[in-house]
Amino acid sequence: MLSHAVAALRCPVCQGRLQLREVQQRTLACEAGHLFDAAKQGYFNLLTGKGTVFEADSADMVAARHRFLDAGHYSGLSQALASAAAGPLHHPDALVLDAGTGTGHYLHAVLQMSGATGIGVDISKFALRRAARLNAQAANLVWDIWRPLPVADNAVDVVTVVFAPRNPAEFARVLRPGGSLIVVTPRPGHLAEIAARTGMLGIEEGKEERLAESMKGYFDPGVSQILDLPLLLSGQEVADLAYMGPAGHHLHRGELAELATFKGPVSTTAKFRISEFAAA
Repeated sequence: MLSHAVAALRCPVCQGRLQLREVQQRTLACEAGHLFDAAKQGYFNLLTGKGTVFEADSADMVAARHRFLDAGHYSGLSQALASAAAGPLHHPDALVLDAGTGTGHYLHAVLQMSGATGIGVDISKFALRRAARLNAQAANLVWDIWRPLPVADNAVDVVTVVFAPRNPAEFARVLRPGGSLIVVTPRPGHLAEIAARTGMLGIEEGKEERLAESMKGYFDPGVSQILDLPLLLSGQEVADLAYMGPAGHHLHRGELAELATFKGPVSTTAKFRISEFAAA
């Protein structure tokens, strides 16, 4: 299955086809001789030049996300996403691209339900270490979503984006005709009961409209569903929830320790929107 995912990849230097050169599947190579060796954890770093200017999630942030997701708090979201992606993936050569794959948790649910092959991209090598272990048969790549994706035209059936940046032009390019883009975003009121206490940013009004506007010219809107997940969390789980997202770039260890002392359980509600788009 890894070789099937690799067949859709393109060299970030010359855009030539990439292949697994070694029997142990440890090196990606193109005909021009550009080589990309796998890290010992199994992911490939395809970033070239100056890499990326964006701040990747740290090892501590990734560990917090792993603990929180592994505890099953967002399993309802994982299953809803997998169900939304299932339609276009029900054929033998189905391929899904998870943009901003993180620890690979959501991609794993999609692959488990559909039997498809996966490509996961993220700028955090710490996240990809975990993603490569969880989704060993997927192609897990260090890459910046804002750059042209190292993926062939019309190569994937579904693109999923869960709380990650969106590059509509590139998503439209790599999707096959009839393919689907699925975007998960938080809704107003998301984690409102704890957001102020944890330093998490509130969700501004009009987010859905801005998402739709950004897709114009590339995608037509499809079905949209809302999902509310009631959560009952310990102090440590509240701290992990705060630290695993964007606020984690600004929280200090002392603040994190203070969050972990919250008297639990703490009740809150995660509010999501799962939006589907079809190529225009």
